[in-house]
Amino acid sequence: MTASARPMAEPTSLVQMPGWWGMICLVATEASLFAYLLFSYFYVGAQAAQWPPTTPPELRLALPNTIILLVSSATLLWAEAGMKKGQRSRYVLGTAITIVLGIIFLCIQLAEYHGKNFGPTSHAYGSLFFTITGFHFAHVAVGLLMLAEVEIRAMLGHFSAAKHLAVRNTSLYWHFVDVVWLCVFFSLYLTPHFWWHP
Repeated sequence: MTASARPMAEPTSLVQMPGWWGMICLVATEASLFAYLLFSYFYVGAQAAQWPPTTPPELRLALPNTIILLVSSATLLWAEAGMKKGQRSRYVLGTAITIVLGIIFLCIQLAEYHGKNFGPTSHAYGSLFFTITGFHFAHVAVGLLMLAEVEIRAMLGHFSAAKHLAVRNTSLYWHFVDVVWLCVFFSLYLTPHFWWHP
């Protein structure tokens, strides 16, 4: 006599969710990498006679881009709250808006790169600037792919108020990317205005 196959139930407690803790470990690892990069930026800057060697980065594009990314976190929080209440259409709408905002962020970032009068091989500052912002760019791109995949699954009815671990994990990753950008924005865009002198 064989037992009938039954679908595996999703754990009801975060303590029981290996997927959740897997995402926590990933976020912690990536946070460490960003911390090392930002430490390198400040360490090299402390040794330089003039940092940055050019004028401080303009905020004309970076500040609106920061606001866009923060708004994207708010729309995703709104979407996830809808999923927790079983409102699938609200989640689909909120995630779609988040995806659009993320794409706009990347487009503005590319426009900023195009307008720079230095490149990643120009000097140490250029190398660190493009490495740090480019590393974050890649994380946003990965986050958008994750959001798109979860969005499609939501439209296909894969999630419910009681079962949406992939939604939680993807939201956690996206909020992490947004928090990292705040650190990058403060370090690379704001602090040079405090200490730079012609």
